[in-house]
Amino acid sequence: MTTNLMTEMTYADLIRACRAQTRQYVEVSTEGPIATVTLNNPERLNSLTPVLCYQLQQALRSVVETPDVRVIVLTGTDPAFCAGGDLDFILMAEDSLRHGNEGAVTVWRWIRRQFGGVARLLAQSDKYIIAALNGPAAGVGLSFAFASDYLLASERARLVLAFAAIGLVPEVGCNWQLTRRLGYQKAMELFIAGERLSAERSLELGLVNRVVPHDRLLDEAQAWANRVCALPANVVEMAKVQMRKVVDMPWDQAIVMEEFAEPICFTPQSHRDAVRAMQAAIRQR
Repeated sequence: MTTNLMTEMTYADLIRACRAQTRQYVEVSTEGPIATVTLNNPERLNSLTPVLCYQLQQALRSVVETPDVRVIVLTGTDPAFCAGGDLDFILMAEDSLRHGNEGAVTVWRWIRRQFGGVARLLAQSDKYIIAALNGPAAGVGLSFAFASDYLLASERARLVLAFAAIGLVPEVGCNWQLTRRLGYQKAMELFIAGERLSAERSLELGLVNRVVPHDRLLDEAQAWANRVCALPANVVEMAKVQMRKVVDMPWDQAIVMEEFAEPICFTPQSHRDAVRAMQAAIRQR
C-alpha cells in the first residue's frame, strides 16, 4: 500500500483492502474452553499493520462470540508480543491527514474502530483475557495488554513506553491504565523517560501479574486458564464486569451493584455443589 494510494483511500476503502488480503497474520487455536490468539508477523515484530490489526479484531470477535470459549490467551510469535502501530502505516496516515480525501476522518475512524475496537473487545467482553507477553509490547500493543485481565510476562518481555520519542501521547486507554496503576507523577516520569521496562521491573511496579521463564510462558498461561475454568463460569464473568466498573464508582454505587449481583450467584447448581463440597471437606478435617 503506497503513500499515494493511502491519500486516495477512504476508511471504507481501507477496510475493503484488508478484507481482500489472503495471507493470515493472526492464528487461532482452541482447546476446550481456551482459545489462543497469536499475532504472527514476526518479521515486523507483530506490528499493527492495517491487515494484522483488522484480522486480530475479526479473530477476537469470533472467539468472543463462541459460547464454549471461556478464556482467551493473547500472545505473539517470537521475538515480540506487538511492536505497536506499524511505522510505515503511521507515515501513510500522516500523509492522509494532510492530503487525503477525508482528512483526519479516516485516521480517526481507524483509531476508534480498529485500535479502540480491539481494546474494547478485550476489556468489555465477558471472556477472561490473558495477555502472554513473550517479548516487547509497545504503543498500542501495550494498550492491548493493559486491556486484558491478567498479564503474564516472559523473562524476555519488555514494556516499551516510547510514545514521546515519536511525538505521540499514550493512546488507546494507556493513559488511563498507567495513571491508575502508578499515579500521575510516576506515569508522567515513565512517559518522559520513554522507558523500556524489563519484565522484573514491570512486576515491581505492578504492571504485570507474574514473570515466568520464556520457555514456560504458554504452559503457565494454560495453567492459569485452567484455574479460571475450574471456577463457575458465571462468577468469573460477573466479577469481571463488576471489578471493571467499580474502579470509577463511588462506594455507595459499587455496593448497590454487588447487592443486585449476589442473589444471581445463589441460583446455579454449581454454587450449591460447591457449598456442599466445602461442607464435606470441613467435616473431614
